[in-house]
Amino acid sequence: MCKDCGCSITDHHHHDPDHDHHSHTHQAAHETLHHNPQLNDGKTIEVISKILEKNDHEAQHNREHFDRHGVLAINLMSSPGSGKTTLLETMAETAPFRFGVIEGDLETNRDADRIREKGIPAYQITTGSACHLDAFMVHKGLHEMPLEEIDVCFVENVGNLVCPASYDVGTHLNIVLVSVPEGGDKIEKYPVMFRQADLVLITKTDLLPYFDYDIEHEKTQARRIKPGVDILEVNIKEPETIQKVIDWIEFKRKMR
Repeated sequence: MCKDCGCSITDHHHHDPDHDHHSHTHQAAHETLHHNPQLNDGKTIEVISKILEKNDHEAQHNREHFDRHGVLAINLMSSPGSGKTTLLETMAETAPFRFGVIEGDLETNRDADRIREKGIPAYQITTGSACHLDAFMVHKGLHEMPLEEIDVCFVENVGNLVCPASYDVGTHLNIVLVSVPEGGDKIEKYPVMFRQADLVLITKTDLLPYFDYDIEHEKTQARRIKPGVDILEVNIKEPETIQKVIDWIEFKRKMR
């Protein structure tokens, strides 16, 4: 975990927030402060508040930038291996909208390379030790995107069910993926992530016969955490499930 978002702070020595480009959204920041006794001191609260303000300001700037170009920006969040990149690769073959991808990973350019092989513009951000993207990272990436030539920009966040939910990166919508092999407790265990979701994708449903996974229970939990949230089942081997995701995005794009 990275020290910048507070997930590994264990003492009272903090770096200068004026040189830090990470922040929490207000809701997630308050949850972090109230549930982590290591952060429950005045100095830490002041530092995180200042960081929050900087990131939120930059996130709004990012949204305005996307808006000026008529681009719908979508943040993809999940744990590693849930199928974010595979979903984008598959959508590239049939989506009626043009899209680009800002990729976030700790190391390597592999995901961006996979997307480019499909003819999709992609920009890789390697975060090093940071377990999430922030608005400043995404701002750099959006300037590498041909915004005049695309309709949708996906931000594929670092694989992590904790920290990315706490950062507004300047997108319009959040899609959270959770896969069947991860087990039937992730939605309940990571409520902050699913509370941020506009759409929940339950992926790798072709593996349901091999796992003790009650998909209806998981949908109920997701809607308990976020009432009314949209939920779709995804199986890469069934094109109609991918089409439903495409249709959802296209509907949101046309509603703008």
